[in-house]
Amino acid sequence: MTTLRFGAFLPPIHPLGESPTWWLRHDLDFMAHLDRLGFDEAWIGEHHSTGRDLIASPEIFIAAAAERTTRIRLGTGMTSIPYHHPLWVADRMVMLDHLTQGRVMLGVGPGSLPSDVAMIGMTPTESRELLETHLDVIQRLLAGESVTTTVGTHTLVDATLQLRPYTEPCFEIAVAATASPTGARLAGSRGVSLISLGATMSQDGFDALAYHWGIATERATHAGRPAPDRRTWRLVTNVHIAETREQAYQDVEFGLRDWLRHLNDNAATPGLALPDGSTRELIDFVNESGLGAIGTADDVRRQIQRMVDQSGGFGTVLLLAHDWAAPTAKWRSWELVARQVAPHFQGAGTTHAQASHDARARILARREEATVAAGAALEHMNRKYAEEVAGGS
Repeated sequence: MTTLRFGAFLPPIHPLGESPTWWLRHDLDFMAHLDRLGFDEAWIGEHHSTGRDLIASPEIFIAAAAERTTRIRLGTGMTSIPYHHPLWVADRMVMLDHLTQGRVMLGVGPGSLPSDVAMIGMTPTESRELLETHLDVIQRLLAGESVTTTVGTHTLVDATLQLRPYTEPCFEIAVAATASPTGARLAGSRGVSLISLGATMSQDGFDALAYHWGIATERATHAGRPAPDRRTWRLVTNVHIAETREQAYQDVEFGLRDWLRHLNDNAATPGLALPDGSTRELIDFVNESGLGAIGTADDVRRQIQRMVDQSGGFGTVLLLAHDWAAPTAKWRSWELVARQVAPHFQGAGTTHAQASHDARARILARREEATVAAGAALEHMNRKYAEEVAGGS
């Protein structure tokens, strides 16, 4: 199997009525925690209206997080580019690319919250229509072109970036997809990576995985581009694990119900029908519907394998950084993912987990032979010593 990379997708969605200052500092510390654990990347959201999705500028957050980390790659997840002048989006990302020395990625989308879009007098349909035109301008600027055009309410006149990207030829760009073909179509036609945000959010999103990759491939062919590489495809899912299922179930009493209620109130995702009920009923829904996995490392491994099988293969699994559990239990869950889940999906040909089991199997297979050889060595050295004493040496 192809080795999987592991990352985080941080909207974030924090509890209402608590200190935003504390939670923002927590999120920065969380990035350092992921870096220490060896996670490959983290994507940071942009939201403006719910009182819970606290990060308004992923670029500012990434600049702060980059100073607290050393190796993890940091992406905007997603920059709602229809909200912004495309020249300034490109210019800020080039600056971040230099500040991070190549650890930054640009994720783009139309904006996920209707309440955000409404505040700037735009409809979700309009924002989706503008997504491609804004992305086109950004890509042209990053390629070094001088651009004169009007997109939406933004005008560019001989617009040119003052700096080239630090990354040659450019940092990675990715587009978001949920259930509709919009993101997959753009990924193929524009030659950018694909992030399937709705990979397990609904049955429609899960069923569409292979279909979406087919769209990306077909659109790439239509545009005369090389076939997209599955290693650039990222799928998002939701997990929380502990040493036992009972402990995991107890952990999510903290925030699972609030999180699901938030999605019902704000996400406006077609096909997403989330129930209300006891926490145990909600846990059963998450596990049985495929929305995520709450339990042990074994449960999460099964969830990820299910995604691999349904999609036909992808490059990175992104785990949503939610607050189903309180911070201490949440951080412990991520540690267990790094220790007990990731090694089962990483390693060329043989996974790291399997390699360690294979090493033990080889030892056990030669145990009797090794025991005999060790006994012979001991007998030899005892005899040698006895001969030295007898000979007066």
